[in-house]
Amino acid sequence: MFTIKPRAEDVEGQPILRPLPSAQCRSVGPFVFFDHMLETSYAPGHGMDIRQHPHIGLSTLTYLFEGEIRHKDSLGSDQHVLPGEVSWMTSGSAIAHIERTPEALHDAGSRLHGLQIWLASPKAHEQGPGHYSHHPAATLPVSDSMGISIRMIAGTGFCLQSPVPVLSPTLYAEIKMQTATTLLIPAEHEQRALYVIEGDMLLDGEPVEPRSLIVLDAGDEPTLSAESEAHAVLIGGAPLDGPRRMNWNFVASDPALIDQARARWAAGDWPTVPGEVERIELPSGKR
Repeated sequence: MFTIKPRAEDVEGQPILRPLPSAQCRSVGPFVFFDHMLETSYAPGHGMDIRQHPHIGLSTLTYLFEGEIRHKDSLGSDQHVLPGEVSWMTSGSAIAHIERTPEALHDAGSRLHGLQIWLASPKAHEQGPGHYSHHPAATLPVSDSMGISIRMIAGTGFCLQSPVPVLSPTLYAEIKMQTATTLLIPAEHEQRALYVIEGDMLLDGEPVEPRSLIVLDAGDEPTLSAESEAHAVLIGGAPLDGPRRMNWNFVASDPALIDQARARWAAGDWPTVPGEVERIELPSGKR
């Protein structure tokens, strides 16, 4: 078991904490990227605005605790995403999308808080077609008992199965615990990690630092205890089917696929989001 302290960054004006990827750990199950979009208050006339940008070789999953995001992509999807809902986009060989504060909230002012993660696609799906699906909160299974609520955002665990169409064995659970409750974390998946969003928690009696990623040992079944009302997510799954390269918004098992994607985006040879003109240009450096 070890702890990853996230680095603070800013994505188009939205402050985030990013524990994955890190030098200590490149992936946990299929998860190769983890952004905690920090609680942010946007004044009237302001909001999050992540312009058109590309992806290959991954799925993005956006899950909000507060606020609202509008998702648009080159498949023609145009979806408002609310707290407790899942916005799932699989890139395949080439997709572009935007994420922004909806116009009404942009004009009135709003708050935003949530998570966005990337899951590397299995090699067999890296160059397949793109896909988008939206999953309302009511469709996600929940276990609520003895002061502990577990919602399965994606994948399987705790006798729950999410409808989100993951491409490999996955665990992504939201956990809310009342003070003085305990939860055994089962060894249902080979790789697992815990991220505490808020509250005081102990893992096998040792304090857990909030807003850090605790990577669990394979096969261990530690006990999670809440010293206060607490909120966390548990991620994991089967190990990736080989190493992955990450460069900017691209993930691939073959570096040549990343080189091709960079060249295509730079040349403007890429699917576009309907109605969108502005885009994020290819950075000269690497992630």
